[in-house]
Amino acid sequence: MAAKRVGEEPSFILHRYNWSESSLILEVFTRHRGRVALVAKGAKKHTSNFRPVLLALQPLNVTYTLSGDGNADIHVLKGAEWAGGHIMPMGNNLLTGMYLNELLMRLLARDDPYTYLFDVYGAVVKLLATQQGEVIEPVLRAFELILLRELGLLPSLHEETLTLQPLQPDASYVLVPEMGLRPALEVDRAALTGLQWTQLMHALDQSDGAYPAAVRACAAVASALKPQLRHLLQYHCGSPLLRTRQLMMDLQTL
Repeated sequence: MAAKRVGEEPSFILHRYNWSESSLILEVFTRHRGRVALVAKGAKKHTSNFRPVLLALQPLNVTYTLSGDGNADIHVLKGAEWAGGHIMPMGNNLLTGMYLNELLMRLLARDDPYTYLFDVYGAVVKLLATQQGEVIEPVLRAFELILLRELGLLPSLHEETLTLQPLQPDASYVLVPEMGLRPALEVDRAALTGLQWTQLMHALDQSDGAYPAAVRACAAVASALKPQLRHLLQYHCGSPLLRTRQLMMDLQTL
């Protein structure tokens, strides 16, 4: 029986590692099939057509055959073409892109599709290739919120998690692992008002444009939101510390 073939699947490579002297294993985020593992046979050879194409943070269309009955852990890459659109992010934006890839590697189960998350990821990667500076911060916070929301890891942002009491618009609240949203204490340096959390929740609930709405909502609160989301994401990623986060912190101390 002929192997089932998946053709021209929109994809991004999240990670790659050696499989043999000439081949690679690719962790790929696909639009319709989620995160999949593919073996690229002969990809390390100088004559391979795969060599210049199999790059992270680049939109690709991949074709592969499903191993066994389709439930195998690793499938066989048959073709890959650059889908065009933008160049490779550089500098700090390249590190940021690697951070996004590590998040997806740590949090996404294989063969679990997230079509909307894929589209948002593609939009963020394109922005990383074309923009610099402060415009990136609200975009990253919006992506982190959408990632947590899509995975079912984000608590409701319009009520206290433990008491289920509605947020008071002028009161301050913080988002913490295990406890969700709780009233801010004097020691909490990063907090948002109940109104700001509610606005973020409303943005995420926009069925026809959650990503742009979330970016707009994050613009005014990105700095206070950053440490809270990072702690929550690290909690769900588990130990050890995200390698890209450690690298960024090390670079800041140079």
